Amino acid sequence: MTRTRIGICAPSTPIYPEEVEQLITLAAASHPDAELVFHEQCFAIAGHFAGEDDLRSAAFVELANDPTLDAIWFARGGYGAARIADTILERLTPAAGNKLYMGYSDGGNLLGALYKSGIGTQAHGPMPVDIRRDNGDIAVRRALDWLVDRNPAALESHVQPNQSYAAFNLMTLAMMVGTPLLPDLRGHILMIEEIAEYLYAFDRALFNVTSHLADAGLSGLYLGRVSDVPENNRPFGEEVEEIVSRWCEHTNIPYLGRADIGHDMENKIVPFGKLSD
Repeated sequence: MTRTRIGICAPSTPIYPEEVEQLITLAAASHPDAELVFHEQCFAIAGHFAGEDDLRSAAFVELANDPTLDAIWFARGGYGAARIADTILERLTPAAGNKLYMGYSDGGNLLGALYKSGIGTQAHGPMPVDIRRDNGDIAVRRALDWLVDRNPAALESHVQPNQSYAAFNLMTLAMMVGTPLLPDLRGHILMIEEIAEYLYAFDRALFNVTSHLADAGLSGLYLGRVSDVPENNRPFGEEVEEIVSRWCEHTNIPYLGRADIGHDMENKIVPFGKLSD
């Protein structure tokens, strides 16, 4: 039996040993041909981060350059990946180009940077930390369905062959535009999602993103779930879909409707680029 070896590191914030035990047990039952290889850096703690910047980048580089690994799975989001993304790329060897990289949220910084550089393949999808969610085992199995088997049932339903896609958390993307981490999205359909932001902050971030991407040649934009929106002291006056459709109209970006992605157990897989690549 050919095994799929999946390296797991934490470019942003840490996970905990008890979660690893749950993940290994789940994978053994649902995907016995998968081997989860957790870097010890996943458990490091330095303030907010899963270890200092040098440790997090070294762990990523070590796993990416390991020719015995088939994929790199980001353990968790939070914040931290942007601090190390630019130092990682120059240290990668050809072995890093033979891997699938998957995560979401803050991990979008690395997905975007790798995609821009043509290193490996990337997918916006569930992470190991999602095991914490109610019914989080469903999200983890979906992730393994793609990492191990490239099962099309794991894909977001709008993803079609021969069309280029990218997906990001909106706040992550808003911080990426105007930096070297943002890939060329010409001809792509973009999917966005968000969590725990006031609607005025969502509106402000979307203004920034659509203004930067207005001339980028996007083929369209889908809106994923926007969850856990805090209640402001005065109503914003628009719902999230109204905000998105207004900015899309203002910047001539086709608004295509809703997408099945978000910070939840229903988060579906969105590969970067084309499925046929």
